[in-house]
Amino acid sequence: MSNIVWRATKPLIVIGGIVLLWITMLGLSGCSTAPLLGEVVVTAERYSPGRDTPLAIQYQVGRAALVDIYILDAAGQRYELRRSQPRAAASDPYILRFDGSVPTDDPQVLRRLLPPGQYTLVVAARAAEGTASDERRLPLIIDGEPIEPPEIENLMVWPPVISPNADAIDDVAEFTYRLPVSATINIEVMAPNGEIIPVVTREEEGPYEQRHVWNGKRPNGSLLDAGVYTYTVRAEDTFGNVVQRQGQITLVDVGQPEARIVYSMIAPQRVMLGEVITVTIRVRNTGTVPIRTYGPPSGYEYTTDEVFSSVEDGRYAAQAGGFWRVGMDWDANSGGGPKRYPYRWAISPRPPEAWAQPFVEDFLYPGEEAEVIGRVRILQRETRMGFYVGLIQDGVGFFQDRTGRTIIDVGF
Repeated sequence: MSNIVWRATKPLIVIGGIVLLWITMLGLSGCSTAPLLGEVVVTAERYSPGRDTPLAIQYQVGRAALVDIYILDAAGQRYELRRSQPRAAASDPYILRFDGSVPTDDPQVLRRLLPPGQYTLVVAARAAEGTASDERRLPLIIDGEPIEPPEIENLMVWPPVISPNADAIDDVAEFTYRLPVSATINIEVMAPNGEIIPVVTREEEGPYEQRHVWNGKRPNGSLLDAGVYTYTVRAEDTFGNVVQRQGQITLVDVGQPEARIVYSMIAPQRVMLGEVITVTIRVRNTGTVPIRTYGPPSGYEYTTDEVFSSVEDGRYAAQAGGFWRVGMDWDANSGGGPKRYPYRWAISPRPPEAWAQPFVEDFLYPGEEAEVIGRVRILQRETRMGFYVGLIQDGVGFFQDRTGRTIIDVGF
């Protein structure tokens, strides 16, 4: 019985195989005869930049190919839009948007709007395998008035060497320039290892003086390595013109300042009104960059009626950002914010005449430790005063706060 079934079905299997092979060969034949480059269509033959929507260049590819798309002017000058772009065979057309601008070889003008005139649009395809090629040529007219690319005028990046270490000395760089027309601005910095750090991203700016600040760090605040970096300021107008200016900026002495109070003592713990208490504080630079500091110097004496900003004709008033000092405060002090720690001293192991700028400012270097002695004459009529010490960066905050608490009994 099984032999009969086999004899009956065997002709059907053979016929089916022949049919399948024929269909496959027909399909392959169809693929091999499909046109390399099919229909090419442009939404318009005439284009007015700034008024018309960008043209859509549609083209079909019947076989795997490398596609060139370019524009020829009346003199035969060639402007590349696409060059040797691999394209697979597809039933749907590929689409390229064209806004009238073309790339250039000028390192400062990346793209520019073609001037008004008559052009020829060329779409050319070369077979990925074999020597077959094909192309289509279409006329194209660009209307309007000539529009020159914008300029990034009077660009200056200053200072050219910055040290992002929070000492308020060349911590940031300023980008200043002028735009003759409104443009979209991008500013980025490239690290020696190729990392791109964005500074300004697609910001619309008007035709006037501009200023941006870079702190020498990544957008998330993390530190970069010291080295020579390349900055790029790029401007794009509404017509597709793109220009850029580049230069170099150097990062040195990069680091995050750190310090710790390692010891403090306030004595004596019982005084009479009008007597002096002494605070001894030892501070160590635990970071990798110097800490900048200024007076009053170690040994300076306050009264409880004074504050650091009122003594010596205000010469020790808080300065922005980079300066560190130690301070002492007490619980009942009604001052808040900048009025905290009214008694402050420089963090330096050297006498003021030996400071980096004598009697003005000094540095506590990485690994260095300074012992600071301060004195306060008690004129405040409180029987018990809870004093404590802290580590302050002016204008930034209190890196150690309310430590070394000591209760001082005051007799009248």
